[in-house]
Amino acid sequence: MEDIREIIEGWEFVPNRVNVRKIVGDDGRPKIQMRLDLGLIQMEVTGRPDGERPYQRESLLDYYLDLLKEHKAKYGSDAEFQLSREDCAQLNAETMQYYHRRISFYHLGAYEAMARDADHNLRIMDLVRDYAGNEEDRTSSEPFRPFVLMHWTQARALQSLKRKDYDEALARIEEGVEEIITFLERYNRSETAENIGEIQFLRSWAEEIRKRKPLSRRERLEKHLREAVEREDYERAAKLRDRLRRSEERAY
Repeated sequence: MEDIREIIEGWEFVPNRVNVRKIVGDDGRPKIQMRLDLGLIQMEVTGRPDGERPYQRESLLDYYLDLLKEHKAKYGSDAEFQLSREDCAQLNAETMQYYHRRISFYHLGAYEAMARDADHNLRIMDLVRDYAGNEEDRTSSEPFRPFVLMHWTQARALQSLKRKDYDEALARIEEGVEEIITFLERYNRSETAENIGEIQFLRSWAEEIRKRKPLSRRERLEKHLREAVEREDYERAAKLRDRLRRSEERAY
């Protein structure tokens, strides 16, 4: 069947929204489909999104990393290892495949897979930055690094929130913010952290998580104590201080 009308019939394209779904393909393996205004794209869930195995590797990234490893084994260092303009163009095309699947994984709630695909693109960026023979290739994808780092951070934090581990989620967000700041410092970017949209988003999200985070027993006692003092209910405040003191003694 060449006409895709039957496949997309009943699946309306909704503008300004990512329209994705998970299906089982004719080969019995799960696939991801993304609805576009003029049709759809279909991606594999694992491996390279288009299902290809370039040079018998899982991805082009793996192929070039193997070439780098062989070069180091032969010459003792990575000196003289270089990616051509065509190499970089092919790697950049691969990042677009992983980007589309990464967005799909986010909307499907597959956060571990989302983090994996973000990490894949970060490693492509590292490879091109370090080994592209052309200066334009070395720098062309770097402006997008904060955006990919934000997605990587978001995916890891969402995994923690899924387990209701709020402290771990906040730690992962802080780690992501630090990664973006390190990038800015490395390239002497003039923007301050407060002006970077990705950092603004992550810090705002962290604040929302702190507000939603359930209070510990100690935090609840401290909150009630503050409220009692504000109401000038000193008798209750004294009792709460005693409970806090006993709680601290038990902790030790």
